[in-house]
Amino acid sequence: MTPKYIDDVKLRQAIEKQLNKVESSNKFAKAVFFANNQEFEYSTKEEQDIAEGCKRLIENSIICWNYLFLSQKITELKSKTDETKMIEIIKNGSIVIWKHINLLGEYDFSEKNIQKKSKFDISKIMELNVA
Repeated sequence: MTPKYIDDVKLRQAIEKQLNKVESSNKFAKAVFFANNQEFEYSTKEEQDIAEGCKRLIENSIICWNYLFLSQKITELKSKTDETKMIEIIKNGSIVIWKHINLLGEYDFSEKNIQKKSKFDISKIMELNVA
């Protein structure tokens, strides 16, 4: 196994790419859970599970928003060539990005505010056929 890894440049690059994605995912988790030195300070297992579930919900919400945002951008492209290029860029990158999210902000998730600010055309996004 070792000689193949050393001799095969494409294999090393593919492994490095995956390692970078894992490292990015770990940094993302730390960015979301920044308080208390990333330690749960809860006395019961139930409270710890609730805190972990909340952290996971925030992470998944950010990832979902990223997918919706990028999908909306794809639907706004005018040519099939531009669409194909954008999809390739997304495939070669990572959806686990968060620098555009204010993790210390206050958020209004009221129905009125969400409807007012929603930029996503879900019907167009659902029509996308991305393999």
